[in-house]
Amino acid sequence: MGPKSERVYRTIREWIAEGKYSPGSKLPSERTLSEDLEIGRTALRQVLAKLVTEGVVEVHGRSSYRVPDRSVTTEAPTDVEPWQIHGERTLYDNRWVKLSLVDVEPPGVDRFEHHVVKLHHVAIAAVIDDQDRVLMMWRYRFVPDAFGWELPGGIVDQGEDPLQAALREVEEETGWRPNALEHVVTYQPMVGMVDSPHDIFVGEGAKLVGEPTDLEEAGHIAWVPLSDIPGLMARGELMGSGTLVALLHVLASRGSGASPTTAA
Repeated sequence: MGPKSERVYRTIREWIAEGKYSPGSKLPSERTLSEDLEIGRTALRQVLAKLVTEGVVEVHGRSSYRVPDRSVTTEAPTDVEPWQIHGERTLYDNRWVKLSLVDVEPPGVDRFEHHVVKLHHVAIAAVIDDQDRVLMMWRYRFVPDAFGWELPGGIVDQGEDPLQAALREVEEETGWRPNALEHVVTYQPMVGMVDSPHDIFVGEGAKLVGEPTDLEEAGHIAWVPLSDIPGLMARGELMGSGTLVALLHVLASRGSGASPTTAA
């Protein structure tokens, strides 16, 4: 680090050591720190990354920071045993879905066969513009026989990086090309029976490059104000777990003083 970064690094460490920010408390936003400490955002992030690596601060949400509270532990329990898997047989398998019966034995329970559905790896993106609107599609889904708003996203092709899949899907489904996307979480939408990793990405800004090329997936495309999202959620007009997870993350980040990709 350069002299300015080293100065900022020492200052933040001193603040924490002296109790200016107590365990569990949040640091000011990146913008505030940048202005108060007279350092650029890029250099500041390098300092914060070093402090995170050293355990002096931790990332809270996505891009805000807090002082670790050592009195609170999130360590995994060591007294919980995994299920034993004795075998698996395939009932159905094609390019879209695989259905298996797995011979399992939970701790203290007799063995039984459990249905497992394997689906594709999925990438979903929430793209936010400079007016606090999110790029969405109003679509009909025949399985639940319902219309609703969805974020762009789709299947990660074999050998494809999930980030590239998310960028590709946004452009194919909406005609907008994101400036950049950042991974926020990977989750399983129905962990008890279905194996289908979902990668969620969030980014700011996009450029209109043409019409959607994936006509099967494309619907009515709009930039929806983030302020409308709670109402859409309450009315059941948001479709799919990926859309909900991504937008809840965005709203939580905004509520904590951070934007989807950078602190406010």
